[in-house]
Amino acid sequence: MKFVTTSDAPAAIGPYSQAVIAHGLVYTSGQLGLLPNGELADSSAGKQMYQIMKNLYYILDTAGSQLTDVIKTTIYLEDMRDFEEMNEIYTYHFKEHKPARTTIAVRSLPMGVKIMIDCVALAHTNADFG
Repeated sequence: MKFVTTSDAPAAIGPYSQAVIAHGLVYTSGQLGLLPNGELADSSAGKQMYQIMKNLYYILDTAGSQLTDVIKTTIYLEDMRDFEEMNEIYTYHFKEHKPARTTIAVRSLPMGVKIMIDCVALAHTNADFG
């Protein structure tokens, strides 16, 4: 098992890793719409979603993986009224490659964000870990 860390995405806000590689898979922790410095990217769901996708890109890249290796995503929305805006940005990043997905409405999310996403992706062994 290898722990993935990159300064190109926000540090974990608790006692966990940005991602873990195990048994040929990359498991990301839930990504929030936070900038690499830990500040909220914006209060809008769309801008948070855009930042989440950037964070996932950098974490997967550090793990030697990429968005086209994603097998499954789980999306947590504080308000299902943000679904359409979230889905538009999601679709932009996952055009032809369409991983399995679950979307769940939740009562609240950490740090007052509107969206959180985690994913599972195929791992590649040539990763350089930070």
